[in-house]
Amino acid sequence: MSNTARIFISTGEVSGDMQGALLIEALQRHAQASGVQLEILALGGDRMATAGAKLLGHTSAIGSIGIIESLRFILPVLKVQRQVKHYFKRHPPDLVVLIDYMGPNLAFCDYLSTHSPQVPVVYYIAPQEWVWGDDWFWGVKFFRSDLIVRATQRVLAIFPEEARYFEKKGAQVRWVGHPLIDRLQTAPDRETARSALGIPPDQIAVVLLPASRQQEIHYLLPVICQAAQALQTKLPKIHFWIPLALEKYRPAIEQAIQTYGLRATVLEDSSHQTQHPDPRSDASTTLRAIAAADLAITKSGTVNLEIALLNVPQVVLYKVNSVTAWILNRVLKFAVPFVSPPNLVLMRQIVPEFLQEDATAENLIQESLDLLLNAQRRQTMLENYQAMAEALGKPGACDRAAQEILELLPQSESN
Repeated sequence: MSNTARIFISTGEVSGDMQGALLIEALQRHAQASGVQLEILALGGDRMATAGAKLLGHTSAIGSIGIIESLRFILPVLKVQRQVKHYFKRHPPDLVVLIDYMGPNLAFCDYLSTHSPQVPVVYYIAPQEWVWGDDWFWGVKFFRSDLIVRATQRVLAIFPEEARYFEKKGAQVRWVGHPLIDRLQTAPDRETARSALGIPPDQIAVVLLPASRQQEIHYLLPVICQAAQALQTKLPKIHFWIPLALEKYRPAIEQAIQTYGLRATVLEDSSHQTQHPDPRSDASTTLRAIAAADLAITKSGTVNLEIALLNVPQVVLYKVNSVTAWILNRVLKFAVPFVSPPNLVLMRQIVPEFLQEDATAENLIQESLDLLLNAQRRQTMLENYQAMAEALGKPGACDRAAQEILELLPQSESN
């Protein structure tokens, strides 16, 4: 009887790589305590590799939001999926964990339910269908909660509303809480972070977070830099800090700083400073820059929760290709109440978010000045952050997720 369990984890993009790495660490801790040896195979990035996964494909930079935006990634995604399916035939996994990464992971759901129905599948951080709704266009279902329910043995939800949605659909759901609560246990406080970055007490520090995807460099970086240019004219003591999500974005960001004449410092994230980064090392430069800041001007994404949990006021924006926006609005009648995770937690506006034609430099400037100069406005946002944080659950989300996953391993492997 083998005592080695083979787990395959599939995710993509920068945030998925981070979530995957935290999960892998928790899986290894609990497996070791139970006397189980794990072999973890993955689609992911450098953080997951450092945490102990053998990468079958690197997917940190393969990802987009939008219809037109995703076209350039179709062939790379299909290639990676073929490689994984070929590997599965020779080395079938004992269990599969899917993390976010909607399109590719739904394809794996479909494949596994047909070709490997005996393999337990866990969806951890499911697609946000609970926000979007079941169908978009003339009753045609574009999102496939029915597939997730049919193909998975467990959905591990990180949002309360997510858990309620999939329970109603008939899935076996566990609400484990949000893993960022765990990640931020080691984040620096404001004083420590400002000291580490050499920020004087009287300096206004604003962190700019424009991109974790290539499309965001194109659509968001110019608008954010235009707003920053105006802010530094109005506030002479302001300085901008820009952590890199991926090193490949450095040339575009440094060029934008020069073009707009910004007083800005580009920070290389600590996860890129060594060949083998520590996924929990946060003293990550990104978290340090956020913790030190008086304000964040940021794209929509997981980073919004990090900002909120560090009690930093923020202004959120997002834009996609105009053709994508037209199709979503006019053809598919796509509408969501919010896109920023802090607003989704309680399904009410906690942070201002500007989308598409509203994502203008003028709107960013107005909101940024208000949050920097209006003490009551800042205090209201911080109070709302507290309510949001309470709804995300207690520390230990990664450990709870790991326990749920290991319990689903076939008995011959877990004993």
